[in-house]
Amino acid sequence: MTTVLDSIIDGVREDLAARQEQVPLATIRQQAATQPPALDALQALQTGRTDTAGVRIIAEVKRSSPSKGALAQIADPGALAAAYQAGGASVISVLTEPRRFGGSLDDLAAVRAAVDIPVLRKDFMVEEYQFHEARAYGADLVLLIVAALDDAQLRDFLALTHDLGMNALVEAHTEEEIERAVAVGARIVGVNVRNLKTLDVDVNHYSAMARHLPPELVQVAESGVTGPDQVLDYARQGADAVLVGEALVKHGNPTEAVRSFRAASLAKEAQ
Repeated sequence: MTTVLDSIIDGVREDLAARQEQVPLATIRQQAATQPPALDALQALQTGRTDTAGVRIIAEVKRSSPSKGALAQIADPGALAAAYQAGGASVISVLTEPRRFGGSLDDLAAVRAAVDIPVLRKDFMVEEYQFHEARAYGADLVLLIVAALDDAQLRDFLALTHDLGMNALVEAHTEEEIERAVAVGARIVGVNVRNLKTLDVDVNHYSAMARHLPPELVQVAESGVTGPDQVLDYARQGADAVLVGEALVKHGNPTEAVRSFRAASLAKEAQ
C-alpha cells in the first residue's frame, strides 16, 4: 500500500531530476565548496541541558503541510527567521519541498542571509545531490528520515553529511527506527509524534519513545506543539530541543512566541 510518505518522495524525486538537468552534480558540488564552513548545529542544540535558558527551539519556516493545507503566506522568510532568532531560537528550520509544503531552496538562501545561527534544510533527502545542494544554499543541518531510508543509505548519507561539515537531525517514529539511528552513529535524534505514513499525531508518543533514546544524544521532540504547555511537557520528558512550525507561523508575533516557549520550559523541574 502506498503511504503518504511514499507519495511525497515520488514527487521529491521528480523535482530533483528536473533540478539535476539544469545544474549537474559536478556544478552543485563546486557551489557547495565555495560556501563558508557550516555552523555547529550540534553545539547549538546540546547546550540546552546545561544552561538556564530552557530547551532549545528549532523554529520553522513553513507555509503549508499535507495534513493542514495552507498555514501562512510568509512573503519574507528571511524576516520571519530573523524574528525567530530575536526570540531566542537556536536553529531555523526551512521547508524546501514545494509540492506539499510550499517551500523552496530560495527560502533557504533567504533565511541563511538573514540569520547567524544554524539553518536546517527540512526536506526528504534521498539522493547524494541534495546534500551538496543543501550546503550550496547555506544549510548547516539536514534532516534524515529513518522511515525513508534503508540502513545503507542512512549510514552513507550521515557520513556524507559529516564529510560536508554539516550535522544531521535523524528523525525516528518507532523504537526500531531509534535503534537504527543509534546504530549508524546519529548524534541528534528527533522523535516525530506525527506518523509520516498516515499523518496521525499523538503527543503522548514522545514519552513512549523517549525512554529508548540514549542520554548522550541530543534529543529533539518534533510536531504536536500548540502552545507553551506542550513545550513544557516535552522538556519534562527530557527533550533538549523542540521543533515547532505551525504554532509559530500562525501566532502573529513570532518573536514573542519563541520567547514564551523557551520560558515555559524553565518550569520543567517544578511539580
